[in-house]
Amino acid sequence: MTDLPVPEPEDGEVLIKVARAGVNFADTHQRENAYIAKQELPLVPGGEVVGVVERGAGELTEGTRVVAMTGGRGGYAEYALAPAATTFPLPDGVDDGTALALLIQGLTAWHLFRTSAQLRPGESVVVHSAAGGVGSLALQLAKPFGAGRTIATASSEDKRALALELGADAAIDYRVDDLRAALVEANAAREVDVVLEMAGGRVLEQSLAALAPFGRVVVYGISTREQVQISSGSLLRGSKGVVGFWLMHCLERPQMLREPLRDLYDRAARGELRTVVGGTYPLSDVRRVHEDLVARRTSGKLVIDPSS
Repeated sequence: MTDLPVPEPEDGEVLIKVARAGVNFADTHQRENAYIAKQELPLVPGGEVVGVVERGAGELTEGTRVVAMTGGRGGYAEYALAPAATTFPLPDGVDDGTALALLIQGLTAWHLFRTSAQLRPGESVVVHSAAGGVGSLALQLAKPFGAGRTIATASSEDKRALALELGADAAIDYRVDDLRAALVEANAAREVDVVLEMAGGRVLEQSLAALAPFGRVVVYGISTREQVQISSGSLLRGSKGVVGFWLMHCLERPQMLREPLRDLYDRAARGELRTVVGGTYPLSDVRRVHEDLVARRTSGKLVIDPSS
C-alpha cells in the first residue's frame, strides 16, 4: 500500500472515484509480468472498476455512475483513469458486484460462444473452471445461446454443486486421471463439440482429445502456466479447431463491447443471469485475494474495496 497523487486524465480519459475494483486471474499474471502484454514498474494493477465520474469527458459527466475497463492499469486504487471509450454508464438497479462481473468476465463469456466458438444449435459444451467468474456466466449463457448438453468441471464438491445449480447437465472433477474419458462419459458416451478452456497443460490436451469431428476448443487463459504444443497433423486427423480469445482485441471495436454488454445487463435485469460474487476484500489485503485465487479457494467474481 502506498499514497500516490490523484491521477490526471488526458484527452479522451475520465477520472473515476472507485467504489469497487474487480479482480481477474489475468491480474496474477500481470503481477508476475507473465501476462500477454508486458508491464513496467511502477505499476498499479487492476483492469476494471465501478464508481462515479469525478472528471468527465463527452457524455460522461461528473457524478455519472459507471463501470470501466482501465486498460490494465490503476484499478486497485481510490481513484483510477479509464478511456472514455471503455467507460459505460450503469443502468439503475445494477449493483457493484454485478456490474463488475458482467464487464470483463461477462463479455468474455459472451464472446467465447458468439465470436470464437460460433456455437451451433444443439452442440454439446464443456465449461472448465465452471465456478469461476467466466465459467459461472458461461454456464448460464450456454442454453440460451443454443447449446445442447452442458458439462461443467470444477475442483470441489461445492463448486460442482454450484455448477449444476447454474444449469450444467453434468459436473465432474477435472483432476481425474483420464479426463478425456470422463468428458465423453458425461456427454452420454459421445465426443464433445465445444470446450471453453483456461487452464492449459493436461486439461487442454485431454479436452482436445475429447473433441468430436469439427469440434472446437476456445482457449482464453493459461492458469497453470503450462504451455501446450499442438501438431497440425492432430488437427487434420480429427477435423478439430483451436481458437484463442483475448478480450483486449475488442477494445478497438466498440460495437464488440457496447451491444454485448447491453445484452448481458438486460438478461441480468430480467433475472436470467445470476452473478456470483465470491468475496469482497479490503485493498489492504490484496495479497490474500491473489493467493486465494491462485490456490482455487474462491468462486465467482472477486472484488476489492479501496476504502479499507
